[in-house]
Amino acid sequence: MARTESKMFPLGKLAPDFSLIEPASGKMRSFEELSSSTATVVMFICNHCPFVIHVAEELSKIGKEYGEKGVSFIAINSNDIENYPADSPDNMVKMVNEWGLTYPYLFDETQEIAKAYDAACTPDFYVFNGEKRCVYRGQLDGSRPGNDIPVTGEDLRAALDAVLEGREVPQDQKPSLGCGIKWK
Repeated sequence: MARTESKMFPLGKLAPDFSLIEPASGKMRSFEELSSSTATVVMFICNHCPFVIHVAEELSKIGKEYGEKGVSFIAINSNDIENYPADSPDNMVKMVNEWGLTYPYLFDETQEIAKAYDAACTPDFYVFNGEKRCVYRGQLDGSRPGNDIPVTGEDLRAALDAVLEGREVPQDQKPSLGCGIKWK
């Protein structure tokens, strides 16, 4: 299984805006519409990646738990579906239901949004504060398929807790690790 690290988007940088299709609803959804005045998590995931599948249950839990605290979550699939048909919009809808996602899972067909966020792998996580500035980018936690570390979401949770409590998010952040985005 190939492993690619995230590129570590610059802290303090404004979130790139976007308007992408949500296959589950057929609607165009934008960062501006979906973001929160508290915190917004943008994650690049896909349907077939073993790293994403490994953490899918935790992604659902965190979305529900922190969604109740006013945090918005946005998942984006930017993979090339011609060469990776398992990541098709129809299969995205299936994954929303199978994984129990309570937040939008959007399709970045042109891959322009992945490029704007300098996304490199799935999963790749970004936290933006109420001013839409990046305060965290990196891993969900230290768990990877086969390393026997439990999936807890501790790194992402710590960043969200800091934002919610009005504290600085520690700048010592570890890159995410996963399958490389499948570029066209």
